[in-house]
Amino acid sequence: MRSSGLLLLNFLFFFFSPILTAKGAFVGTYGINYGRIADNIPSPDKVVLLLKQAKIRNVRIYDADHTVLQAFSGTGLDLVVGLPNGFLKEMSSNADHALTWVKDNVQSFLPNTRIRGIAVGNEVLGGGDSELSGALLGAAKNVYNALKKMNLEGTVQITTAHSQAVFADSYPPSSCVFKENVVQYMKPLLDFFDQIGSPFCLNAYPFLAYTYNPTQIDINYALFKPTEGIYDPKTNLRYDNMLDAQIDAAYMALEDAGFKEMEVMITETGWASKGDSDEPAATPENARTYNYNLRKRLAKKKGTPLRPKTVLKAYIFALFNENSKPGKSSETHFGLFKPDGTISYDIGFNSLKSDAPSKLRAMWHHYSSLSLFSS
Repeated sequence: MRSSGLLLLNFLFFFFSPILTAKGAFVGTYGINYGRIADNIPSPDKVVLLLKQAKIRNVRIYDADHTVLQAFSGTGLDLVVGLPNGFLKEMSSNADHALTWVKDNVQSFLPNTRIRGIAVGNEVLGGGDSELSGALLGAAKNVYNALKKMNLEGTVQITTAHSQAVFADSYPPSSCVFKENVVQYMKPLLDFFDQIGSPFCLNAYPFLAYTYNPTQIDINYALFKPTEGIYDPKTNLRYDNMLDAQIDAAYMALEDAGFKEMEVMITETGWASKGDSDEPAATPENARTYNYNLRKRLAKKKGTPLRPKTVLKAYIFALFNENSKPGKSSETHFGLFKPDGTISYDIGFNSLKSDAPSKLRAMWHHYSSLSLFSS
């Protein structure tokens, strides 16, 4: 009886014990996406200097490139690495491959490289590929289980970023729900993320919303400039900028799906400084206005009208203009910095000081773990 009782107690402990959750991949409120689809941007070592100079601690990359991971070693910068969409089916169907990937691209660089998150895929749901959508949850679970085997699940957070394509409607915010063809994949994914304490990550672009609907949207509303805004009669809330409305729309969709307590984090937002003829809002002045006002808004460390106590966190897209990105001209002109490290426009950052004395660089590298970052 005693032996059976102990077995039962052990079973109950392991079955009902809470899953350990990562502490979070984000410090402060301001981060940056370090995209590298370009043949003319600075080396990762120089990028580290630029980020430190700008006091930007939170950084996302879209893969797990080892030259980048090595350059970030000992810097004190917090990094989220990406598992590209092309790996999802393999990682979903083969747990051993997920284990090997995590060992090679995460565990082997810790703790010197502060990898704080893994973004499993990007904008998968709502994209029309049912096989890829079906593989997302399995890949996320296998990557998480790999972290768990290495006792890293409390250090490295699992996320995935969604586009606006997962929503059926987002105007006004209170009307937002997930698309019917997305719910079958989204609901179990949210169940899993709720268990492990991961946020809902959203790529939100007022630039794109305005570009597609210039006659229906006030550009001042998209740029955080003074405007009448919109009023949501269901919630009795008023919005003076589009980004807050997009975020609260996501909160309403989550609430409708049964996840009222899940945090929404912005994993991409930005404004292009140049575009094609059908993208007239893509100008240096508009890009400067959006990113300057966004930086001020994040510095206030406040929430949205619907979630005023949940401080908004956002990764800006992007660090550099990326000249090799496919698509419209705007895709290559989202950078806060030009390829040579000079600023694209002034929002309070300085150009890369490439002539910084080598002693200062060495001192930064040595004492970076003791540095405090304001962003």
